[in-house]
Amino acid sequence: QVQLVESGGGLVQAGGSLRLSCAASGRIISNYAMAWFRQAPGKDREFVAAINSGDNAYYADSVKGRFTISRDNAKNTVYLQMNTLKPEDTAVYYCARNRAYGLVDLRLIDVGSWGQGTQVTVSS
Repeated sequence: QVQLVESGGGLVQAGGSLRLSCAASGRIISNYAMAWFRQAPGKDREFVAAINSGDNAYYADSVKGRFTISRDNAKNTVYLQMNTLKPEDTAVYYCARNRAYGLVDLRLIDVGSWGQGTQVTVSS
């Protein structure tokens, strides 16, 4: 079983930046697509960004141009750099590993494992 632990969340003013990290243990994630999702209070969990094992990335329209997903396979870690943050980015952010091994269509992420989440709060 893979364990995913997110960190880097916090309180930031609108226009600021944060970098989230997702450290994996128990299994190597280098050959899996990884993704970030978020859930705001009273709303459904929504897709934010995903990255393939080949480093191709895909983003939700709401974050395109502001967020960047990346991975460091040597550290078994995935990152989400968030710039120009807006109050509507406030949510709990979750790291996820795709269920299947190998290259996948990033528009069709099928989550097999979730992290516990990290809170991001953007003040206006």
